[in-house]
Amino acid sequence: MGNVMLLSNKVDIILEKAMYEEELTSDEIKYLLLLSEKDDIAKMFRVARFLRYKYFKNKIFYYGFLYFSTFCRNNCNFCLYRKSNQIVQRYRKDKKEILEISEQLIASGVHLIDFTMGEDPYYLLNDENLEELMNLFKEIKTKFNIPLMVSPGVVSEKILDNFKIAGVNWYACYQETHNKKLYQKLRINQSFNERMEKKFYAKKIGLLIEEGILVGVGETVDDIINSFENMKILDADQVRVMSFIPQRNTPMENWISPQRIWELKIIAVMRLLFPDRLIPASLDVDGFSGLKDRLAAGANVITSIIPPRKGLKGVSNSELDIDDGKRSTDFITPFLMKHNLCPANKEEYEAWLLKRKRPGDF
Repeated sequence: MGNVMLLSNKVDIILEKAMYEEELTSDEIKYLLLLSEKDDIAKMFRVARFLRYKYFKNKIFYYGFLYFSTFCRNNCNFCLYRKSNQIVQRYRKDKKEILEISEQLIASGVHLIDFTMGEDPYYLLNDENLEELMNLFKEIKTKFNIPLMVSPGVVSEKILDNFKIAGVNWYACYQETHNKKLYQKLRINQSFNERMEKKFYAKKIGLLIEEGILVGVGETVDDIINSFENMKILDADQVRVMSFIPQRNTPMENWISPQRIWELKIIAVMRLLFPDRLIPASLDVDGFSGLKDRLAAGANVITSIIPPRKGLKGVSNSELDIDDGKRSTDFITPFLMKHNLCPANKEEYEAWLLKRKRPGDF
């Protein structure tokens, strides 16, 4: 590692352990999360980047984002698209639009497409519509041969089986918090255990798992550490954190979004704890302006890449940087090159997926 640090105090000792991938105690993780001195935080970020380089060199992965249905049956207190929010103009993209947008994303160089929807009864409670969706995934997989992620919320085991058969690679279903009391305040009348169980089932049948947390919603440092422990138990393949952005006409619209250093420190600690995993830098929180800091903290995936002028929305910031093209690969790639990073190629992403393949995958 060269001159990354000089051992002189507690933070250096902990970071040396992390650098050599020795297991950190809960107290040591807490100490890192509570760092306040800029020099100490900078040291932690350097170690996070060192570990990223160890496993991924200077390569960054691109994820296209296609929020194809903004209808949802849930009433999550933090979400713009909660069922009872009547001010939102909702949409469902049809097959032609989805294929067109998918082709555009793939041509732009993304390594994966994340198909996201609310828990839309149109699909989840109608077998014919659901079958049409599965056939669409099969068609995209056959035509473009690209990894697919689905972010549909909590679905049945049968639907997860069908996703796998359709060629889907990833199941993303963020818990937001692993504090059950806080979870109930965020996800109204939704089962904490069922949400977790569906991820374990998806993992069992060979889907890769993305787990994520939301910060700035009333969590404690101990809650974050608890989430790390749950991510480890789940053996999540991709782990993420996003800062909460208050949404219009929701119960949490007057909350104050957290200072971003909190998210950045969590990204860095995630890299120390999960050095070989994928950790996103989302464009959906602060847009392009927040990308540099998240990459500096150790992220290695740029998510929420959205083609302009297609009528698509994001989640946290539904319109930020979309129609002016700042969430496109054409805009992002020169930025990476300027900072001694570069987009991975298709083969490099698929090689990483192969490493995460589990016994019994089909």
